[in-house]
Amino acid sequence: MLWKGLVLGFSIAAPVGPIGLLCIRRTLAYGRAAGFVTGLGAAAADCLYGFVAAFGLTAVSGALVSQQVGIRLLGGLFLCYLGISAFRSRPTVAASAPQSHGLLLSFGSTFLLTVTNPMTILSFLAVFAGLGIASGRSAYGESAMLVAGVFAGSALWWFLLSGAASLLRQRLTTGAMVWVNRCSGLLVLAFGIAALWPR
Repeated sequence: MLWKGLVLGFSIAAPVGPIGLLCIRRTLAYGRAAGFVTGLGAAAADCLYGFVAAFGLTAVSGALVSQQVGIRLLGGLFLCYLGISAFRSRPTVAASAPQSHGLLLSFGSTFLLTVTNPMTILSFLAVFAGLGIASGRSAYGESAMLVAGVFAGSALWWFLLSGAASLLRQRLTTGAMVWVNRCSGLLVLAFGIAALWPR
């Protein structure tokens, strides 16, 4: 179950979306620790949703799904804010140790963004049902191992992504960072607008 969860967590985290862009940009701007902690916020949210799905907490998942429009709008607005902030931010290429409050903000922002995507819980419910780990049909020990694997797999992806971005960071000039900020800001803003678009 641990290995199944690890593969599942890695697979869910790997597609590059707004969280991936934020992880890359913060690594380039503030260093590997900031990028990795950004990813850990998403991994913690994946773990939370995995817990809800694995232990069959139908009341929680039902409430999240029933409020998905409002939650999606909240996440879309937050993405727009982050995109505009990234677009307008000044480039910082020189290495500097990230401050603790900056790391907490990096973690909290991506945790909030991931939690405000109700489709994540539906994905976990569908996959866990296919594995026979939904609605309390499985032993608590197996469910706990699966959830731990989800977190470990997601964290592994963010560790690898932030590491790759940190290698690139050493070669960037200030002018290149301006374009990184602008391009990543516009892409994150586009994800936010897409989330706000009526469906």
